[in-house]
Amino acid sequence: MILLDLGFLVSTCFYTFANCNFKFIEMDKNLQIYNTLTRKKEVFEPLNPPFVGIYVCGPTVYNDVHLGNCRTFISFDLIYRYLLHLGYKVRYVRNITDAGHLEGDRDEGDDKFAKKAKLEQLEPMEIVQKYTLSFREVMSVFNTLPPSIEPTATGHISEQIEMIKEILKNGYAYEKNGTVYFDVEKYNTVFPYGQLTNRKLEELIEGTRELSGQDEKKGRLDFALWIKSKPETLMKWPSPWGWGFPGWHIECSAMSTKYLGEKFDIHGGGMDLQATHHTNEIAQSQACSNTAPAKYWMHTNMLTVNGTRMSKSAGNGFLPRELFTGNHPLLDRGYSPMVVRFFMAQSHYRSTLDFSNEALQAAEKGFFKLMKAGETLEKLSPSTESTVNITELEDNCYKAMNDDFNSPILISNLFEAVRIINSVNDGNEKINKEDLENLKSLFQIFVFDILGLKNEKSGESSNLANDLIDMILNLRLDAKKNKDFATSDKIRNELTAKGVVIKDTKDGFEWELTD
Repeated sequence: MILLDLGFLVSTCFYTFANCNFKFIEMDKNLQIYNTLTRKKEVFEPLNPPFVGIYVCGPTVYNDVHLGNCRTFISFDLIYRYLLHLGYKVRYVRNITDAGHLEGDRDEGDDKFAKKAKLEQLEPMEIVQKYTLSFREVMSVFNTLPPSIEPTATGHISEQIEMIKEILKNGYAYEKNGTVYFDVEKYNTVFPYGQLTNRKLEELIEGTRELSGQDEKKGRLDFALWIKSKPETLMKWPSPWGWGFPGWHIECSAMSTKYLGEKFDIHGGGMDLQATHHTNEIAQSQACSNTAPAKYWMHTNMLTVNGTRMSKSAGNGFLPRELFTGNHPLLDRGYSPMVVRFFMAQSHYRSTLDFSNEALQAAEKGFFKLMKAGETLEKLSPSTESTVNITELEDNCYKAMNDDFNSPILISNLFEAVRIINSVNDGNEKINKEDLENLKSLFQIFVFDILGLKNEKSGESSNLANDLIDMILNLRLDAKKNKDFATSDKIRNELTAKGVVIKDTKDGFEWELTD
């Protein structure tokens, strides 16, 4: 069939990350993934092991990326990292939608790029460039790994046209006045159109409006594969049906087929894409090649704010930069990118994630506690015996991730690691050299390599601040030795007021920052 990239099946030239400290292990046979298509957890069995193909619907770059998108991409970054850790050779494709997205899901309204370009008095591709760079910057701040391939809709117009031609040839589409529509009711006579949402065609039709006399579509659920351009349309291309531009859904079908083949392992995105966009992707692929595109469908859940769904219309939506700076009426203050990433990981990707100042502040304390434990771990000295069970702890971490990437359970196990680290440091538990090395490896793998966190105290400016605090606390030690308790107490009180928690030890002192 058309558009196949057969090299995917035989090539070992996958995108790798030399700078990541991944410890590859034998691929685990116990990994289970919740499949939206079958509505149950299934053992993960790749089509062509050790290769894994993942396609995730990326952003539409006409505006700043919102937090709902960020949650989806951070969730799939976790999934990507874990599959790499298990030893799979992963090709992760995440597209950029830079054309063809109208304001309405049913091929209605203005072109989002043209509307934004007019508003900002820029060319549409300037809008695309501006917000693509902004998106990548936000993803970098959240410490997500870049995808293996990041294709754009405008870079694959010919592939989309070829796929549309094939769908027309197979009888599942029709052309009207330069626009090509997908015939949903005809398709449904052969394939179940609503299989992804477990709904019958009649139910879906009941939820749509009647066609007007001016409507070119045959059926209420029909959608555009190719849209005829108007004289004022800025972004348009020649096609067998005249000048126009692709419908929103066809780009993902064409690009996933090109880079992953007609059938690949995982297709993901936000749950808001399930009913329309992903349902139409399945229909397009089956109409073109008689093959459903993905074996496993994965969807992230929605965001809420104080229990109410996050949306622009409700006035409770905020952008990543507003979350970082606290520059929003609903936020008491800002939160760092790693605190936000940690906060997101505390909820399973299929669960609703509720933003509140209280929840973010609790996550912040938990994040700093985890980072502090990692610093303490590096200072521990081994004993000749162990009173802790690191093997069981490691098994529990893998069990959590193998259970549909259950990051909240993983984090609860990592706080058991924190307890062990602090107990050994306080002399209440013992750990031998082998267990200590295994604990260090476990911490590196699950905290940094898989959860994708990093210690935000690192960096030149933070190191300078740390050195200054150490210097001040050493001056306090000298004051205590000289029985100058007034100075010693003053230093403690001043640092405590600045958020420095001091713990006196037999070797000197330890400290950590709070809010």
